[in-house]
Amino acid sequence: MFGRWGEPKTVLAFVALMLVGAIVITALVRERIVDPEKNQVTVTGEGKVIYQPDIATVTLGVQIDKAPTAESALNQLNEKISQVVASVEGSGVPRENIKTQNYSVYPQYDYKDGTSELSGYNASQQLSIKVENIQEDKYAVSKVISEAGKAGTNQVNGISFDVSSVSDLRQQARILAVADAQAKAAELSQVTGTRLGKIVGWYENVVGSPEPRPVYGLGIGGAVKEASVADVPTGTQEIVVEMGLNYEVK
Repeated sequence: MFGRWGEPKTVLAFVALMLVGAIVITALVRERIVDPEKNQVTVTGEGKVIYQPDIATVTLGVQIDKAPTAESALNQLNEKISQVVASVEGSGVPRENIKTQNYSVYPQYDYKDGTSELSGYNASQQLSIKVENIQEDKYAVSKVISEAGKAGTNQVNGISFDVSSVSDLRQQARILAVADAQAKAAELSQVTGTRLGKIVGWYENVVGSPEPRPVYGLGIGGAVKEASVADVPTGTQEIVVEMGLNYEVK
């Protein structure tokens, strides 16, 4: 054990400890100072894949207005929704692809001469319906809307399009981006007369990614009952990936 502070042994031990610490710190700093950065160049490439969506999500529902009681509004709503769900299933949509998106019951008031008066109860329920493989059946979406309309749907709020193979599309775009970067690196080396070594790093940036694309203007209310089965064009979308390759410069 160390003696009391001020004794020779204690002072020498303290000094020795400080010297060891200084040597370790100096070594670490020196390692950072004497390790020069390598000459590198980053070449960026871009890959783009254009595709057609294969999934559509239809949002539709039923609105009950001015029922005499809340219970009556709910009963009417439940009956209509059950019929809609059965019709949509009958058009080929699995039950697990039909989900409730919104559900509400509320009183309806009429305002006259500055006063409000209860006039009934409203109830509504919105369904989100995922329709798959729409490229194989271009009328699939219209069939769902038409059948739902016949069953009592009086609200169609929109359609959004999506794709099931996002990871595959991103990988295709990534491969194209790497090939583009490598081609640019070869051109750069030839033009500048420099020799590029191995790839020592890389980064990826997804510039454009598949997102559900909404289609609006379908709030056609009761007219949906008379809608004929028609083609619903999906258009095309794209995914863009940017790849940066870090090369050693020899």
